Amino acid sequence: MKAARIHEFKKPLEIDEIPVPDPGPNQVLLKVSATGMCRSDFQLLDGYFAAGLPVDLPFTPGHEVAGTIAALGRGVPQDVDLGEGDLVIVDPNWGDGTCRQCNEGNQQLCSNGQLVGFGPNGGFAEYMLAPYDHVIAIRQAGAEAQYLAPLTDAGLTPYRGIKKLRAAGKLGPGRTLVVNGIGGLGSYGVQYAKLLGAGATVIAFARSDDKLAVARDNGADHTVNVRGKSVEDVQNELEDLTNRRDVDAVLDCAGSPDSLGLAAAVLATEGALSQVGLMGTKVELPLFPFVSGERSYYGSFWGNHNDLQEVLALASQGKIKHNVVTVKLDDVNDNLEALGRGDIVGRAVIVFD
Repeated sequence: MKAARIHEFKKPLEIDEIPVPDPGPNQVLLKVSATGMCRSDFQLLDGYFAAGLPVDLPFTPGHEVAGTIAALGRGVPQDVDLGEGDLVIVDPNWGDGTCRQCNEGNQQLCSNGQLVGFGPNGGFAEYMLAPYDHVIAIRQAGAEAQYLAPLTDAGLTPYRGIKKLRAAGKLGPGRTLVVNGIGGLGSYGVQYAKLLGAGATVIAFARSDDKLAVARDNGADHTVNVRGKSVEDVQNELEDLTNRRDVDAVLDCAGSPDSLGLAAAVLATEGALSQVGLMGTKVELPLFPFVSGERSYYGSFWGNHNDLQEVLALASQGKIKHNVVTVKLDDVNDNLEALGRGDIVGRAVIVFD
């Protein structure tokens, strides 16, 4: 099979011919149909995760995967509703099943767990392995793998981030919510802001008019191009749009020093910032305004099994719009470079014949 693999960090992926793996007792072998491309794949290749999520090279990235079952391991229980040819997605967070986080249902937070594409080999390949209990069969007629694959991260991560803001009581009528960074995650984030916002005004921040056009198509009430603008410039635009210079909540899908600084500056008293983007390496927030104004910062990482099932339900009901650009495995390096530059509008997805 073909697999695009990391042989050396900061070097292009190499497309290798390697054996198709055999499933272990509790695994399934997937024939990969589609794999989403995330900026974190570019960061993985660039060495961003080398210390926190070390991998043995050569290594196959790819954590947003949809495909069909090609074979089941001999230990897969017979009463599991899975069979060869079934269309499935991969639930990408594989916890150890014993820690408090796993017992609470948050396997993505397991200290001893694995994240597919960041430890176990992922979906930048024609076949891959997954535990049978971490694939979800898709029974919806006409479901397409290229739209299912991104739901496992791009469609999942902002969903959990918005839920944190909702649980904190920061959404609803008369509230203003900013989705900062309209890339793969933010294009879904705007939609969740409208679906879960209970009437909150939704504003998209981005540095590209093309990306802001996607945000408007996905339901944003207002948009602001923040490229080259000071905090005061942005606040002036907010005031023109909403009669306020501050906002109640921010879902930050970028995670850069600039995006975090802007989010902190426009956050209102008792406002909340939910952070899902990972472009930078640290968070710097103004201490006294956060303490004296009782502002809150929430880290929000990926999503759990129930979050993913909720996202799949919304998608099956036609409530989620996809902004997908399909690419081929042979073009993986060009598209990773484009991701690193921020040039891709929506989600790039590798499709396999």
